Order: sequence, then C-alpha cells, then structure tokens
Amino acid sequence: MLNIDLHCHSTISDGLLTPAQLVERAALRGVETLALTDHDDIAGLVEARQTADAKNITFINGVEISVSWRGRNLHIVGLDIDPEYTPLIEGLAAIRAGRSQRAANIAAELDKIGIHGSLEGAYAHVGERRLIGRTHFARFLVEQGYAKDVKSVFKKYLVKGKPGYTPHEWAALSDAVSWICGSGGCAIIAHPGRYDLGKNVLNDLLDEFCALGGSAIEVITSSHTPEQVRHFAQHAQNKNLMASCGSDFHGPGESFHDLGQLPEFPQGCTPVWHHWKNTIAAELV
Repeated sequence: MLNIDLHCHSTISDGLLTPAQLVERAALRGVETLALTDHDDIAGLVEARQTADAKNITFINGVEISVSWRGRNLHIVGLDIDPEYTPLIEGLAAIRAGRSQRAANIAAELDKIGIHGSLEGAYAHVGERRLIGRTHFARFLVEQGYAKDVKSVFKKYLVKGKPGYTPHEWAALSDAVSWICGSGGCAIIAHPGRYDLGKNVLNDLLDEFCALGGSAIEVITSSHTPEQVRHFAQHAQNKNLMASCGSDFHGPGESFHDLGQLPEFPQGCTPVWHHWKNTIAAELV
C-alpha cells in the first residue's frame, strides 16, 4: 500500500512549515499522496501543488473547517475540493473574520491573569497574518516561559475551564458539509477521538453527518490510540462511512507523528480515496 497522508497543516494556518517546505518534507519521508488541510483557509494549495508536482507526489486539495455542534467545537476535513467554489471561499472568509475576534477575546482573558501582550505575541507567530488560532497563542506562551511545550499550554490555559479559554461560535455542521460537498469534495469528521463524545452523542453526530451528506470519518490519525482506531473503524463500517487517514502534522517537535508516519489501514474499511477517479485509484487497497 502506498504512503498516504491526508491531514496536515502549513504556515497558512497553524503549521510551522510553508506549503512548499511541508511538501518537501513529505517527499523526504516517502509520502506518495498528500493533502494539505489548513484550518479554514485554502491559500496554500497552489504552492503546495506546484511543489508536489515537482516531487512527483499526488496532491489532493483539502481544508479543515471549524464547526460548532451542540456546544462543541468539531473539525470537518474536506478532501478533493474545488478551491474555486464561491460558497466555500465565502464561508471560509467568514470563519477567518470570526477568528480575529476570538483572538482578541483570548488575549483579554489572559490579561485577567496577568499575561499581557499575548495578542501581539500570538500574531508574531502567524505566518501569513491571514488566520490566527490557539496554537499561535500557545507558541507565545511557551516562548515566554509559561509552559514547557505547546501541548502543555493547551492543558493549562486554552481549553474549556482554563483561564485563557473563550467560547466561540463556528460554522454550522450543515454549512461546512454543504460547502465541501457542493465543491465536489468529500466531507470527513476529523480525529473523532479528540471530542470525548459518549456513545449516544457520537451516534447522533454520525447520523446527522450522514444525513447532511458527509461520507467519511478519520479513523487513523496521530492522536488515536490503537484501540480508538479499531473503535472508529467499526463505526465507519456500521454507518457505511468511508475511512480516512492523516498525521495532523503541524511541525517538527509539535506533533504526535511526522508526515506519513501512520499505522496500517484497518481491514474491512473502504478508503476515502476509493471514489477518486483521477487520482490514486482502487489498487491502493
């Protein structure tokens, strides 16, 4: 089976490498098919594709959309999307505008506990100044000595119940799926193991997602344990969903796994690339 990685991030959102550098690293690590899935932005796709063509890597247009569902923040990955699809472009622009306000709110919360200058500090870590996220605040806080690494910052400051957390309303699940499917892409629930959903709530999410036109779930991702891989593979089969895989790579030293460093694809699951007629075809399974 080929080395396939369908979830990673560049400096366009909260990764440490430019789109070109990201693809170059993927090539060095033997990745043969790659999707760039920056948060709420598709500005890096052209650069990434150009580099992928030069490195003989099959490149898939992707995005990761921030969604609010029942008071939870979910991420929906779109693969094989059309980046020229107007509703998708406009929807992502609206989310990015909301991110700027959220950043100001996070900074205000940090100010309350005596951490000042965080907004300017976070923006100093934003590659293209198009999109700011919690990871940029985390890097600033590490830089200032408030935590040893980015993962520790999230646990101490930036999740619900912690002093730097602020609630925010993202795109509706129905809108995100509509933008992705309307552009000809495939909508995928990203890293479902991170949401800490009970059995009944997870079942409701999967049913609603399927009814809206969603067609896949990320079974293999760096934050999933082997038990979770088996668990979500079973859900994919039960709900007739395709399965996807991706490292969710953000940069050296910040990610659980490097590009292409993924376990074997689970047996019995239909891969998300199964229906891609003009990309990598069915011989991959």
